[in-house]
Amino acid sequence: MQLGRFGKPMRYTNDDMTSTSPLAQEVAQSLLDVQSPPAGHASDMASFFKAYEGGYGKDDQFLGITVPVIRRVAKQYRTLSLPDVEQLLDSQWHEVRQVGLTIMADQSKSKRTPDDYRKEIYDLYLRRTDAVNNWDLVDTSCYNIVGMYLLSHPEQRMILSELAHSKNIWERRIAMVSTWQLIREGQLDETFTVATMLLNDKHDLIHKAVGWMLREAGKRDEARLRLFLTAHIRQLPRTSLRYAIERFAPEDRAYFLKLK
Repeated sequence: MQLGRFGKPMRYTNDDMTSTSPLAQEVAQSLLDVQSPPAGHASDMASFFKAYEGGYGKDDQFLGITVPVIRRVAKQYRTLSLPDVEQLLDSQWHEVRQVGLTIMADQSKSKRTPDDYRKEIYDLYLRRTDAVNNWDLVDTSCYNIVGMYLLSHPEQRMILSELAHSKNIWERRIAMVSTWQLIREGQLDETFTVATMLLNDKHDLIHKAVGWMLREAGKRDEARLRLFLTAHIRQLPRTSLRYAIERFAPEDRAYFLKLK
């Protein structure tokens, strides 16, 4: 990113944004108008999200904008149509895609959203999982989009199995984290089913997601969580186990870790 005098971001030229639509350029500039990231912050974010050769965020690009600013700009553009939102999903900038996903999530969870439009949001999200390509993008969107739609359409929940068996790490994480919306309504079956499907996953980001959702399910039904842990203790990755038992009493945590 080019910086002007006193470290202020310069306005982008067409050459800077050749792979981005005019609307995505406008949103990127809106983000920078609200916040001038400190020098090096974009590079720090790229490192944090492993956007380097061999990292899970390979080739992603960052403006260096914080989440509160992303949400503020998403609110400004909250009435965008889905074709316009998809332009944001095409952006090379992580934060611009996050604005688009935030708009989709906010529209999906609104009680005023008609079911047929919520289905359009859900369909677009699953069609464009290429744009949901890091854990923060997954975690701030999928449960309000995929989870919200599946809450009222249980007959469609087999999509979670398809996602859980995907070769794409982000689709597997979407499968797990989307069940959070169901957990909130006391519907735990899908969480334990998807967690079982992902027991042998090799990626640490999936281990964390599995443990996180198991912990959330345990807040609703600790006895069921304990039964699950006992049944799968040998297969469950240690990271998943540690996340899952965070709320247990110290002696109970020690007991399950010893079984492992």
